[in-house]
Formats: sequence, structure tokens, C-alpha cells
Amino acid sequence: MTDPSSPTIRTDRLVLSRFASEDAATLFAYRSDPDVNRYHGWVPANLEEVVAFVGEQRVLAFDTPGTWFQLAMRERDGSDLVGDVGVRFPDPDTRQVEIGVTVMPAAQQRGYAAEAVNGLLGFLFETCGKHRVFASVDPRNAASIALLRRVGFRQEAHFRESLWIRGE
Repeated sequence: MTDPSSPTIRTDRLVLSRFASEDAATLFAYRSDPDVNRYHGWVPANLEEVVAFVGEQRVLAFDTPGTWFQLAMRERDGSDLVGDVGVRFPDPDTRQVEIGVTVMPAAQQRGYAAEAVNGLLGFLFETCGKHRVFASVDPRNAASIALLRRVGFRQEAHFRESLWIRGE
């Protein structure tokens, strides 16, 4: 069983776990790509910022309220980083969880995002005993909306102009 304080989640093709320091360059490469980060709140300015981020993530407690905890998404049969999933516990009552997922361009269209989200949902509900998982998505992000519907999420609301991302 996976330890909720330091999760490692295995699916058929993926492993979700803490970042390694050597992940910084790959993480920077895809997270700084405008096609990837169009709907993201965090766009790294430089590699040094990502190195610091990875260092913080390596020691951050998984369920720290109000903080995004990112898990590296790797192919299971190797150590190649293909993306990341984020988990945020919005308040001290950590029974609710917000999630997000990012897949690097070379690994998109392979079903990795759905597989990672399904693995994460299993971990959050079964291992961690969470009550509710949600995602906040820019309504223009059709791919993310389709992904979430495919894995069983339902749209509960459409808050107009509720997200402010890089001046929009």
C-alpha cells in the first residue's frame, strides 16, 4: 500500500511519485512551452526557478493546506518524465482535493492524462479517504474538459471570469 505522506502511485503504464532533482530541465522545457502552459497559473521564468521548485517539492508535505503538491508522471518501464499531476488541499479540512494534470507535448494523445488522473483518484479516495475531488478549468480548455468528463467528473458550475491567468 502506498504511504499517503509520500505517495508513489502505479498504473499500468505510469508511475506518479516525487520529482527527482534531475527532472528540472525536462520540467522546465515542457512547462515553459506556450502551447502547454496556456491555461496554467505557473509559468516558470527560467531553469533556476524550476530547480528551486523541485527542491521545495521534494520536502513539501503531501497534504499541506493551500499548497500545490506536484507528482512527477513517468513511464513505468523507464524513468522518462512525461508530465506531472498536481494536488491541492484547499483548507485544513483536507477531505476535499483539487487536482490538475500536465502532459508534455511528445507524450500527448497516448491516454497518459486519463490514466494518471484515474490512478490519482484511486489513491485519493481509497488510500487517503478523501470525500470530494474537483478541478478548476478555464472554459476555453476543451481538452481538459473532455479529459475530466472521460474519467467521470461532472460539471457542477461555470463561474464567469473566476480564473485570472496572465492578464486574462
